[in-house]
Amino acid sequence: MRRIAIVSEHASPLAQLGGIDSGGQNVYVANVARQLSRHGYCVDVFTRLDNPYLPNEMDWDDNVRIIHVPAGPARQLPKESLLPYMDDFGAYLLDYIRENAPQYDVIHANFFMSAMAALPVARHTGTPLAVTFHALGKVRRMHQASADLFPDSRFRIEEDIVRDADCLIAECPQDRQDLIALYDADPARIRMVPCGYDPDELQTLDQRQARRLLGWDDGVFHMLQLGRMVPRKGVDNVIRALGRLRHKHGIDARLCVVGGRTGNGVEGDAPELNRLADIARQEKVADHVEFTGSRSRNVLNRYYSAADVFVTTPWYEPFGITPIEAMACSRPVIGSDTGGIRYTVVHGRTGFLVPPKDPDALAARLATLAQDHGLAVKMGLAGARRAQEMFTWSRVALQLADVFEELGHERETAQGWSRPAVESLHLAS
Repeated sequence: MRRIAIVSEHASPLAQLGGIDSGGQNVYVANVARQLSRHGYCVDVFTRLDNPYLPNEMDWDDNVRIIHVPAGPARQLPKESLLPYMDDFGAYLLDYIRENAPQYDVIHANFFMSAMAALPVARHTGTPLAVTFHALGKVRRMHQASADLFPDSRFRIEEDIVRDADCLIAECPQDRQDLIALYDADPARIRMVPCGYDPDELQTLDQRQARRLLGWDDGVFHMLQLGRMVPRKGVDNVIRALGRLRHKHGIDARLCVVGGRTGNGVEGDAPELNRLADIARQEKVADHVEFTGSRSRNVLNRYYSAADVFVTTPWYEPFGITPIEAMACSRPVIGSDTGGIRYTVVHGRTGFLVPPKDPDALAARLATLAQDHGLAVKMGLAGARRAQEMFTWSRVALQLADVFEELGHERETAQGWSRPAVESLHLAS
């Protein structure tokens, strides 16, 4: 059985149970690990210990273990504070491999700090290293400027990783282009594998039934925004578009904003939620915006299915899982013409692409869907087909497995030996 080490320093698969605010990387790691195990791999996920009551190791799913790495204080910290602890993280990873003698076929690092910790380990053990960045520092800095709290040293670290890793996994064409243009990446070492969704978790519900469960009025055009409450997600842009949709276009519309935690500490989103509530009042739509806070993943398909349209207009988005989830629930998507959204949403067929920070353009597209229900339904069905054909987690895992098999074969060839052939993963699916 092939063995994979997934390194995800700040994003544990356990955190996905806390709701959408845990972030896309948590969802990615959890589903990739689970699906790789179902396709015949044994997976160990290394993530930072952020709670002193968690065990050192735990069996999380069939053939999936989570290994908690002591690196820094055992409490939740912003990821921007974790860079000083990555040497300790890497040292623990190397000691674990030495003491427990697991021969990993591939190390799959997620985010630049995971790759920073894993690269010396990969070189010391002769293990191929594949890296999914999930976000690139130079792109982040272009869009966030002074709001980017990572130091400039991130750029050099990422440049070293791009030069030395065995494989770079781009999540969309824009990601691949950015790696080449901004980091001088070797195109021959880049493979493109997207993010995905779980069809057992997210599927289309009857819209009226979903609205009854949520207490939504059938006679209103319902917009859904779902994600983390940070300025770059552009929720303020959606609220302003709602104001134009109601006051300029005369559409009886409501916006449901799912996400955000009001508690104290690093997870608290109260300042951003208060800012957004102020904007709703300024736009005279406060009575037509519902802030639900975080919701568990097992009820998200109710929100997607109840909505008439899913809206997401971030300033930039390395990939973006929520548009795929909405498409899986047969909803048209209006998203920013940027990053991964430009890849997942087909303009004019599964929804519309609009410029970020342009509420007038967004309101015009929303009005089109509100006034043409048939078009909205047609786009939703087309989106569902696209999601099913291209973006299930099972398909994502098979594509990653192909990459890992290729890396493992290259290592075995270089070392002059090979293992017995494993059964084709495609047949196993």
